[in-house]
Amino acid sequence: MSNEIIDKLSSALKSAEGKLSSASSESDIESVRIELLGRNGLVPALSKDMKNVPPEQRAETGRAFNEAKEKLQKLLDEAKERLGPSSVSGAITDVTEPGRRWKIGKKHPITLVIDDCVAIFRRMGFIVAEGPEIDTVYNNFDALNTASDHPSRDPQDTFYFGDGRLLRTQTSPVQIRVMKSQEPPVRIVAPGRCFRRDTPDATHSMNFHQIEGLYIDKGVSMADLKSILLAFGREFFGPGVGIRLRPHFFPFTEPSVECDFSCVMCGGKGCRVCKNSGWLEISGAGMVDPNVMKAVGYDPEIWSGYAFGMGIERLAMIRYRINDIRLLYDNDKRFLSQFN
Repeated sequence: MSNEIIDKLSSALKSAEGKLSSASSESDIESVRIELLGRNGLVPALSKDMKNVPPEQRAETGRAFNEAKEKLQKLLDEAKERLGPSSVSGAITDVTEPGRRWKIGKKHPITLVIDDCVAIFRRMGFIVAEGPEIDTVYNNFDALNTASDHPSRDPQDTFYFGDGRLLRTQTSPVQIRVMKSQEPPVRIVAPGRCFRRDTPDATHSMNFHQIEGLYIDKGVSMADLKSILLAFGREFFGPGVGIRLRPHFFPFTEPSVECDFSCVMCGGKGCRVCKNSGWLEISGAGMVDPNVMKAVGYDPEIWSGYAFGMGIERLAMIRYRINDIRLLYDNDKRFLSQFN
């Protein structure tokens, strides 16, 4: 029985070789494959007769099967390669057809806002500084004068790793890294992604972006801070924007303020967006706390400075009239394609 199987396999190979050498289309090649290797083809049919092969001849017959299948596959591949891809697929190239225009992607609205903010601050003399999104507790909290019992340190608010590191809750650690690496003066902005354990809703996300600024030099005052924020607001939102500073508390600045911009939706008259106050809260800021200066080795008797920070998503939502932060992360092309 085994000799009969080997003879049939040999005959099939010769027949396939002849048919494939004269094949002129993909369908010719496919018909040979189905005839020999398809579910109801010759090779599967002969394999069913293997149970009738004497045990001492099964090894020889098995090798013949493997060699036959490898040879058939090689013949099929060679036939396809000989015809070429256009012939195998049946496609015809029309050389007179106009070229297809590549679709060019657009920048995400968050990227657009970051680029604009960075450009504005660069014109004011700031340089961009970046740092890792995974940082130490010291850089994120301790060096920034954050008390050990501050709520932001709680695992319910911050993502911690098993080795004690964390996902930064703000881009302020970049300020610490820069100050530890160089002597004053320092004039940087630090854009980047941050993470907090917020419950996602229309105005909150566990993943968000900030841009922070830091200026350290001799004789820096709150007036310098106010002028920088006013200049930014008028470049970003328009020349008619005004600002106001309200007393606040941050561990790393003293004194600290909240900076409000006049509402760009209603021109300061009062509307639903600004809760009829005429003002939009945009930035937290203040003069760098002396304890932060000491933590990085700066003498607060010689140097002074200000720091500020603002949320990129909030700026984007105000600029583009977006009413739900989640739209920025849904990756819906219908929404994102609106932005240039």
